[in-house]
Amino acid sequence: MYKAIVFAGTTEGYEICRFLAENRISALACVATEYGMKSLEEGEFLSVQAKRLTEEEMEKLFKETEPELVLDATHPYAAQVTENISAACEKTGRRYVRVLRAGSGQQEAVYVKDAAEAAEYLKSTEGNVLLTTGSKELSAFAAVPDYQERLFARVLSLPSVIEACRALGFEGRHLIAVQGPFSEEFNTAMLRQYRCKYLVTKDSGRAGGFQEKLQAAFACGAVPVIIGRPPEKEGISLKECKRMLAEQFSMSVRRKITLLGIGMGSGDTLTVGGRSAVEQADLIIGAKRMADAVRLPGQDVLYEYRSGEIADYIRSHLEYSKIVIALSGDVGFYSGAKRLLELLGPDTEIICGISSVAYFMGKIGLSWDDAKIVSAHGRECGLIPLIRTHKKVFAILGTGDKVAELAERLCGYGMEDVLLYVGERLSYEDEHIFVKPAGELLGYQGDALSVLCAYNGKAVPLSATHGLADETFIRGKAPMTKTEIRTVSLGKLRLTENAVCYDVGAGTGSVSVEMALRAFSGKVYAVEKKEDAVLLLEENKRKFAVDNLTVIQGTAPEAIKELPAPTHAFIGGSSGNLKEIIHLLLKKNPYVRMVINCITLETVSEAMECIRGLEAGNAFDWETEVVQLAVARSKSVGRYHMMMGENPIYIITIQARDPEEKTWIQKEDTP
Repeated sequence: MYKAIVFAGTTEGYEICRFLAENRISALACVATEYGMKSLEEGEFLSVQAKRLTEEEMEKLFKETEPELVLDATHPYAAQVTENISAACEKTGRRYVRVLRAGSGQQEAVYVKDAAEAAEYLKSTEGNVLLTTGSKELSAFAAVPDYQERLFARVLSLPSVIEACRALGFEGRHLIAVQGPFSEEFNTAMLRQYRCKYLVTKDSGRAGGFQEKLQAAFACGAVPVIIGRPPEKEGISLKECKRMLAEQFSMSVRRKITLLGIGMGSGDTLTVGGRSAVEQADLIIGAKRMADAVRLPGQDVLYEYRSGEIADYIRSHLEYSKIVIALSGDVGFYSGAKRLLELLGPDTEIICGISSVAYFMGKIGLSWDDAKIVSAHGRECGLIPLIRTHKKVFAILGTGDKVAELAERLCGYGMEDVLLYVGERLSYEDEHIFVKPAGELLGYQGDALSVLCAYNGKAVPLSATHGLADETFIRGKAPMTKTEIRTVSLGKLRLTENAVCYDVGAGTGSVSVEMALRAFSGKVYAVEKKEDAVLLLEENKRKFAVDNLTVIQGTAPEAIKELPAPTHAFIGGSSGNLKEIIHLLLKKNPYVRMVINCITLETVSEAMECIRGLEAGNAFDWETEVVQLAVARSKSVGRYHMMMGENPIYIITIQARDPEEKTWIQKEDTP
């Protein structure tokens, strides 16, 4: 009839009943009182019986219902009940499992054997006492001198209990009838309200609120008087019981998994919803700093930040049904939540925390609706180009030397006046926020747990399109790709912000600079063989503060052999090595997008011959496009303007196409 019978006189017992019912395992919950019955909700898979059973009645129940196992989750002090359950199981051949309460280690307190010994100890003391041991043993404390004035008894709010206490002389403000459980704050308030110097309690474990009582007593300077727990029979913990039940009944455990953004780390910035999720959780997972910031005393914890390991642990530990994974800040802002959602499934709950962006910008009094927001924690994000083109740039840092490193780079590009707002250990007691110009932060060693906002009052916004004016570049004798040709060529290249680009035959560097400005989170490698052109490249790099641009002196293909695989390549000059350059680029990345500028017909012929060879000897489909561009510029002749033609340019585009999707490929992670 029932697969399990649970004697559920404790919080652990109620939790086991709910666990069985939620996972569709038929169970009978046996409780001693109507109050216990109110703590459980009957349903299709859970029946509740409120009655004190004798050993004989237990035997009869087991014979009639034939449960696979009987779980004894009664109170640690209900020794006689435990003996009866065990004996009834032995006589009827039922499997007996004792579920123990989580004990609490001894702290600075007075330990006594029983209520009488507690009363004897209190006789030798002075000051008010809060009794939290219930009404059954209250008579023992009547032996304390002036007990009607010194002692304050906290009991259940039942008429029969209140009447029994009044008969013992506990009444008025000395009788506190209230229903638990009680938080540390509630216990603290009560101790202070009645100016108690002592608190009498039993070590009833975490579920009985024992830890909260102790913490409140220590916070108020009150001495805990603890009635020691009776010896337990062998048994298992609540989580061991859940694991055993999941295995025995082959459960597909229903779980509630929450990805919780904890804010900066201090408990003060945890949202109300986040705090509620933590209070209900039976397991907290996260990096140590984050897990410790939210976990409650006695709560199980797994210190882990790797998504795969977290998912594996959850799958193999079926005893946990309410799991909170603590993540830094806002789970939508450079968070591990994305990967965890892929592994844990769409039913995972998400609770966002207060983002470090909102917190820090509020602290320094700057709006962030017009700020560029990035993370430099363990990744390249091109801060220098962003600071040059944005008045406000917010960044997560992640190492203690990042501020000094950024300041040094800013000074190298002539931006020593940029203000750096730095925030370290946000929300903690030792929070440190300050602002200084970059020039004053060279060599600064800060905290790894930090963020930064760079304020550049001289920022030059980036144009919405390619095509910087030719006059903005530092010019020399080296050739330069003019504005119109550069604009079309870069348009054909289809750059992304994190692209890895080559500019082969870079000349003055006009294409390299525009690449670097657009691919601000990527890398640009400008390859040039002529020394005077290399010097111009370095000057233009500094002028435009394109820190993500690397200048390489040499001739391709030799000069590009050791470079990272490109996602995009512009070939403006090949020194007669066009075929070799193209083949090397494709070897590094078969899906690289290439744009070639040709002035002479011979170069066009060489490029087309190479393309025909690719189409004939390769399984890929190819995008090949040839555009001829002829540009004429006006020249003033007296009061007239004459159009002066530039050399026509052939712009050739090559890229592999996915034969399945029939779309042009732009794979940026191709090795």
